[in-house]
Amino acid sequence: MVAANASNSFYATTPIYYVNAKPHLGHAYTTIVGDALCRWQRLLGKDVHFLTGTDEHGLKIQQAADAAGMAPREFVDSIAPLFADAWRKLDISNDDFIRTTEDRHRIGVQHLLQACYDSGDIELDTYRGLYCVACEAYYVEDDLVSGNCPIHKRPVEHVEEENYFFRLSRYGDRLLDWYAKHPGAIVPEHRMNEVIGFIKQGLLDFSISRTSFSWGIPLPWDSKHITYVWFDALANYITAIGYGVDDAAFSSRWPVDYHLIGKDIIRFHCVYWPAMLMSAGIEPPHGWAVGGWLLVGGEKMSKTTGNVVNPLDLIDESREDGVGVDGFRYYVLADTPYGADGDFTYEGLIGRYNSDLANNLGNLLSRVATVVGKKCDGVGPAPRADSPLADAARSAVAETMARWADVQPSRALEATWQLIRATNAYLEANEPWKAEPGAHVDNVMGDALEALRIVAILASPAIPRTAQIVWDRIGLSGSVADRRVPDDVAWGGYPGGTTVVKGDPLFPRKS
Repeated sequence: MVAANASNSFYATTPIYYVNAKPHLGHAYTTIVGDALCRWQRLLGKDVHFLTGTDEHGLKIQQAADAAGMAPREFVDSIAPLFADAWRKLDISNDDFIRTTEDRHRIGVQHLLQACYDSGDIELDTYRGLYCVACEAYYVEDDLVSGNCPIHKRPVEHVEEENYFFRLSRYGDRLLDWYAKHPGAIVPEHRMNEVIGFIKQGLLDFSISRTSFSWGIPLPWDSKHITYVWFDALANYITAIGYGVDDAAFSSRWPVDYHLIGKDIIRFHCVYWPAMLMSAGIEPPHGWAVGGWLLVGGEKMSKTTGNVVNPLDLIDESREDGVGVDGFRYYVLADTPYGADGDFTYEGLIGRYNSDLANNLGNLLSRVATVVGKKCDGVGPAPRADSPLADAARSAVAETMARWADVQPSRALEATWQLIRATNAYLEANEPWKAEPGAHVDNVMGDALEALRIVAILASPAIPRTAQIVWDRIGLSGSVADRRVPDDVAWGGYPGGTTVVKGDPLFPRKS
């Protein structure tokens, strides 16, 4: 087996997204969760590598290109940059963006295929069965709902074709043994139970090649066949970090710490993928974090169902109803516990924006800056070591750290916001705006500024632009992203003597 990655390294991936249509909210959801998780790991001092990208081969890509009157390569070259641009606009801090049409990917895929073929786990056979083009997946009758694909609610096709098959049926016991030795590998826990149950039902061999279309990577031993989607798409997680090209780079990053995936692709990621890796002599991933769906009107977002929401429409600050990048990011992360399905609504987005961001965080910063300006000559006092807020801060830090470790962004943010609420309540109880300048005001405002300093660090994975604004306005220098947890969130770090600036409202209320 390939050696494990360095202990200070953290590697996380999103799925790679099909380029048969423009990016939508469903794509953005997983990508923002992955981004926030990686930003948190950087606060922990980890050497982070965050990967996302695009899946550009396969039948439905070829069909989409044909419908657009374009060659497949021309078509994917027109769509893939839209994803990269969307992630830039959403402040996604990915370290790499892989396209499956790149040479590094083709080389790595063929290396993986050859390794599995040489191990005796890929053999020629004939497939007869049901196939969903939208999923690029085969189904049996029991999988269907009223005769249709369970995901896309559309008819499947009857296919008969000579294919190469990966002998997944040989890996049931090995997979069960591996998962028994790695009980926390899949989060949330009920998703692990789902995977174990699927394996125990018995595994079927799956097709890894097609001959009915040509848009893909040829098998290295039989160029008449192109590799089927899972050997192509899943392999991006290793080809992007050097597999087949740079062994040292690959060994320094692999195994991945988390594949962030949606629940609809759990079988392929948590059953097919580790078996493929075992066959090739590569260690399986350390973990998978399985998210639910952000639904619209109770349905998964997809081009097929026509309920697509463009995230860039929601963050456009030039529009009166635009909530900005951080407003959108916060809603996506805070509103739905990771692993559960959520239902996106515009009303929910505005409600979260107004309550948590405008009324709580924005109001806290405004009040503190206003009082410091009027009562402290605009200079922030230092906090007290024995402040009544110190325990609330320590509790918020501990809970926030624990929930990020569980890959639960919504609960981590709720823990951070408890400190914001406690600080607002502390100000209400002490009413520094009514007191004369002096020790009482200095004590209260120093404590509140220290709470804001800690909040800025803890909240920065979710709302990086806003966190930096808070950091700057309370008079601190440098980048909040360069702070380290837990050392820099220990109570007492605000130095005092710095200029505090009020500025414009962080989050103007929306109606």
